[in-house]
Amino acid sequence: MSNKIINLNINGMTCSGCSSHIEKDLNVKDGIVSSTVNHETGEGKFVYDTNKISNQDVINAVNNVGNYSVIEDIEKEDCCITNAKDYDGKNKFDLIVIGGGSAAFSAAIKAESIGLTTLMVNDGLDFGGTCVNVGCVPSKNLIRAAETVYHATHSNFKGIKPKGVEIDFTQIIKDKKALVSTLQQHKYMDVVSDFKNLTMLKGWAEFVDNKTILVDGKDTYTATNIIIATGATTNIPNIEGLNKVGYLTNVSLFDLEEKPKSLTIMGAGYIGLEIAMAYNRLGVKVRIIEFTDRPLRSQTNDITDVLETQMKSEGIEILPNFRAIKFEKDGDNTIIHCKCPDGSTTQIIEEGHIVVATGTKPNTSKLGLENIDLNLTEKGHILVNEKMETNISNIYAAGDVTNTPPFVYTAAKEGSTAVNNAFSLSKNSVDYTSLPWVVFTDPQIAGAGMDEVEAEKAGIPFEVSKLDLIHVPRALAAQDTRGFIKLIRNTETDKLIGARVIAPEGGELIQQLSMAIKFGITVKDLAESFYPYLTLGEAVKLAAITFGKDVSKLSCCAS
Repeated sequence: MSNKIINLNINGMTCSGCSSHIEKDLNVKDGIVSSTVNHETGEGKFVYDTNKISNQDVINAVNNVGNYSVIEDIEKEDCCITNAKDYDGKNKFDLIVIGGGSAAFSAAIKAESIGLTTLMVNDGLDFGGTCVNVGCVPSKNLIRAAETVYHATHSNFKGIKPKGVEIDFTQIIKDKKALVSTLQQHKYMDVVSDFKNLTMLKGWAEFVDNKTILVDGKDTYTATNIIIATGATTNIPNIEGLNKVGYLTNVSLFDLEEKPKSLTIMGAGYIGLEIAMAYNRLGVKVRIIEFTDRPLRSQTNDITDVLETQMKSEGIEILPNFRAIKFEKDGDNTIIHCKCPDGSTTQIIEEGHIVVATGTKPNTSKLGLENIDLNLTEKGHILVNEKMETNISNIYAAGDVTNTPPFVYTAAKEGSTAVNNAFSLSKNSVDYTSLPWVVFTDPQIAGAGMDEVEAEKAGIPFEVSKLDLIHVPRALAAQDTRGFIKLIRNTETDKLIGARVIAPEGGELIQQLSMAIKFGITVKDLAESFYPYLTLGEAVKLAAITFGKDVSKLSCCAS
């Protein structure tokens, strides 16, 4: 059988149902080996048998499915090999890494450092994965642009009157795209460009057995060990009509160069909240529909109350305990049928776009995992232990596809750990006990270790100190006292076991608190350390002192 790949730009797709429709219809056509279609990028990749059909037959087959049409044939090589001069055509490697994001690159870097021949196979998002292409980098760039707008139109000082700002939305998005392109090249592709033992393929990998993969239904590759690092993607809820109204996710939203008239965001997790604040500040009317009782429900009420107050003050509409039950189009508008908190139903009209931000799902489908009996969690994540081992001795997994915390920096740690443990007798473990994290809203929300709810569930004797920013000199000087810092200590050992911060630039505090938790620093140590006056870090000292004293009665020179 002689197989060939054709990549097509397909017009008319609006949802995952469209891409599934095309895949289903083409996969039953004689001569089609496999089909992979992405409605968000508008691209389809088809492997076909040239002895049975031609590339024009594939194009005609797509054009005959529904109302979709091929607008151009994308000229791409079947694969890209980073080091063609070093690739001798043999399909045997020490290591195969499936995926192309942070975990995958970290694994490849570690593998190169110890001289392993490595094959990285990636499809879907471009090399670099979610973070640089459609996640951390573009979102934080837009958040910072939006903050510039906010500060140009709002002042905490009575003597300063902002005069407003002119927003060139298209230029902001173009600059974002340029940044993404630059970092994708410099921080990923350039890093591995001179690796002598790394081969990179663009293609879809499926397991044949625990040591063999099939790429694009064409070629097989084998390795001693395999790491799955395929990441995660937006979880699209099964709601009537949603697949027919042309929704967006962060993948497609961040590339819109024309400013949306308005957005209705489905979901109030950290992705939805960051999108809401950024686009609202850039002049887009924003509404959030959340089926639970409040935004960011993973955090305690005192944190979400501060955030919700700020968001509402900026004009963001938040609808808690609303559940979308049906979507339909009415001309250019989208009608959202919702079940209200009291059990009644209502209709919400969205004149702009629907953005789905209802969490993520691991990319484990179509990998042929059924051929190797890999254990998954109930939500479909690959089940790994602290060594990144799966239930199959030579298969490891890392990053968002696993049941571990979904952050780019944890993925990087997991990728290198997986390689070490796959090829070394000395096993390393990943410890998330003091893991720091940040939600980049304004004020920022950050945490490390346990909060009081988790400490109580774990049966740990604990005490909480909560310091409002009204008592922090830095906040008073800046005339911005939104938020607080909260410390949780073990009352038997006096050691810090957790911290939560909600404050302007509060994320800058969390690393030192994470280190305090990791290395068993006591609250007494925190209270007695030196802190520069008029820094946000001084809030840590004051919060530590508050365990035993009323901070409102302390001098600025308190110790």
